[in-house]
Order: sequence, then structure tokens, then C-alpha cells
Amino acid sequence: MDDIVPVKTNKVVKPRPLQAASIPGLLGIFQNEWDALMLSNFALEQQLHTARQELSHALYQHDAACRVIARLKKERDEARTLLAQAERQIPSLVAGAAPAAVVSNGKRAMEDEIGPDGKKIRPGINPVMIEELTECNTMLSAQRKKRQVPPTLAPIDALERYTQISSHPLHKTNKPGILSMDIHPLKDIVATGGIDTNAVLFDRPSGQILCTLTGHSKKITTLKFVPRDELFVTGSADKTVRIWQESENGNYNCIHTLKDHTAEVEAVTVHATQKYFVTASKDNSWCFYDISTGSCLTQVGEASGQEGYTSASFHPDGLILGTGTTDSVVKIWDVKTQAQAATFKGHVGPVTAMSFSENGYFLATAAHDGVKLWDLRKLRNFRTFSPYDSETPTNAVEFDVSGNYLAIGGSDIRVYQVGNVKVEWNLIKTLPDLSGTGISLFCRSL
Repeated sequence: MDDIVPVKTNKVVKPRPLQAASIPGLLGIFQNEWDALMLSNFALEQQLHTARQELSHALYQHDAACRVIARLKKERDEARTLLAQAERQIPSLVAGAAPAAVVSNGKRAMEDEIGPDGKKIRPGINPVMIEELTECNTMLSAQRKKRQVPPTLAPIDALERYTQISSHPLHKTNKPGILSMDIHPLKDIVATGGIDTNAVLFDRPSGQILCTLTGHSKKITTLKFVPRDELFVTGSADKTVRIWQESENGNYNCIHTLKDHTAEVEAVTVHATQKYFVTASKDNSWCFYDISTGSCLTQVGEASGQEGYTSASFHPDGLILGTGTTDSVVKIWDVKTQAQAATFKGHVGPVTAMSFSENGYFLATAAHDGVKLWDLRKLRNFRTFSPYDSETPTNAVEFDVSGNYLAIGGSDIRVYQVGNVKVEWNLIKTLPDLSGTGISLFCRSL
């Protein structure tokens, strides 16, 4: 009893309402309480709807603000680039302050594009582009670690049964010969460049020529598809590069003609972003282009007297560029700084072709003496193939998109299974009587 605490309560007890004394009254009370509850729920739903509308409006405002900020940053970086370019041009403009000459077609000569050394002033690869290239590299490197062998990849026993099923004459018979080819990565279309100065787009399922691209004055030495914007790039011995765009009727129209090289253009390679591409020429320079505008952002050349370039290829991740020269040297470049990162020697004759493996650390190069495989991690040659005799050059080499097979083209076509530095690379298939000047290897099971 000592633990009991008295509770003080109101002695006045609220009387029960009269309505509670009868069943109809109780029903009325319950009805009123139900109505009040429903009104409260309705008010809460209205408040929730209003809050959602306000949140949606705020999110749209935030998104718009982010877009404006991104656009302003881009414009700021472009303005800085233009300012830096203008500052570089000021000394040359002051030194030669003569009025611009009027050329024969009525346009004024662009003297402000020529530097004191007599070379064209290029805008360069700006920080925004470098950031874009770096982000692409990071993304592709991460994807490579998760990549698995595609289910459509043809197994070895299927490759062993490969035979020629068709042959198609695509170019003029008075100037026969195909020097380059490429396969559209998304469509069953094959492109070829010939000695007859034409590029031909061929629909493989129907066996029909889709269109013939004319415009070059000499043989087409290199070509590449750019599927992102349905573009097509060709390089020629006439020293020019042309960018073609697909029209609504399926034909391709030339939208840019680039004349930055002074000798034959030997190679075109497209960056993984599909926004930029590089050309290599026998004038001992390579150019980095913005594909949307056709403008040359930078042209990298070396001291006079050096031999020119005969091949070029981007690394799958896009921050490394490989070039091959007429004096048998393979050069590796850092794209961001345009500085030479490594040099591989050992070939005999011009480096006719090169291909980076999708695994990221193998490089295959072809020359007169055969094919050499390079380990990019240790910067050394770990294997050499000499498939042909000393009088037969190796013209083409290509890894397939999975990195599991390697094709070599010369007096015949040979396909190897990719091993590693220590494991042998086995010959799977030889296709005789097929001389290869260009190879595009798509090993798919049918």
C-alpha cells in the first residue's frame, strides 16, 4: 500500500451526449467522425499533390540551372582558347602589319593563320577536349575489365571451316585493285577504296552496290566509317581527306575536303568517342581533326629529313596513338600532349599496317619482313611472324573486335588464335589465293 500513489482527477465528469443514448444517435456520431476523417485525408492528399508539384518545379529549375552552368563553362573555355590563340597571333600580326592580300577569287588571304615560322596556327586540343578524352578512356578501361567473350564469336572449329563463298568486282576494270576496306560496325555494309580513285559502299546481303563516291583525283589509300553521325572518311594519294555524310536517299555527300597535308595521306583512324579522327601522311606529319567541323586542331610534324608515315591507329581507349613510318619505325604518342612516348624498332621496310588488341596491351605491326607483336606494358617485341618469303611483303594485319583472333594479309590470308606473351599463337586457317591489301576481321558465328 505504500507504493500506491494517489491520482488527482477532475471530479466533474463530462456527461454523455444525448445522441449516444440511442442507436440512431451513435450512428450519427460515427458518421460525423468518418466525414471528419475523410476531409482530413483529402486535405493531406491536396497538400501532398502541391508538394510534389513544387518539388517537380524545383527539380526542373535545378536541371535548367545545371545546363546553363555547363553551357557557360563551355563558352568560357572556348573563349579562353580563342584568347590564347589570339595572343599567339599578335606577334605575327605586329611583325607583318601589311594589309591582307586579295586573292583571285575575291576573298582576302588569311594571313593571321600563319605563324612566324610560316606554318599554320592550329587551335590545339583544349582542356575540355582533353577532359572528354580522359573520361572516355576511364569508361572504356572499366568496361574492359567486365567484358566477356561475346556469344556470337565464332569458335575455332567454325573458323577452320571458313571458305570463300562469293567474290564481287566493285571497281573499274581499267584500273583494278582495292587498297583499303572497312566494315560498318552496325550495318552489313562493306566499304572499299580503289586505285580507280573511287570509294564503293557494298550491301553484302543483297550483293548490290549502294553508291560510288567520286571526288578524289588519285587512288584512295585509306577509309573509315564513323557510325555515330553516319559519316565516312576517305584519304587519298591526292593529299586530301574527305568527310562524307549519308543523305536521306542513302547516298553520301562530301561535306568537307581537308587539305592540310602536302603528300599522300596513308592512314585514317577514328577515336573511340567518334568525335575526332587522325590522319597520317608521307609528309611526315599527323593531324588531329574535329569530325563535326572538319577543322584541324593540331598538326604534329618532326624535323625535316625524316621519313613519312605509312600507317596509324588509335589505342582502343583513345589516349594512345600508334604510327608507322617508311623507315620501319613504330612510334607511340600521348594524344593529350602530342608527345612521343615510345619507339619500336626491328622491322624491315615500311610499316604497312598496325592494329591494337582490344585487351589494351598488345600491338601488332606489319612490314615487308612480316608481323611483330609488341607488349605495351614492357615496351618490347615478344613474337614475330614471318608467314611469307622475303620477296612477299605483309600488307595488312588486324585483331578482331573481341581480341581473340588475329588476321594477316599478304599473298594469302591467315588467321591466328591469340595467345599471350608466353603461350604460342596457333595458326587456325589459311585462305590461299587471296592476296590481302586490307583486312577487316569480324569473326561471328552464323
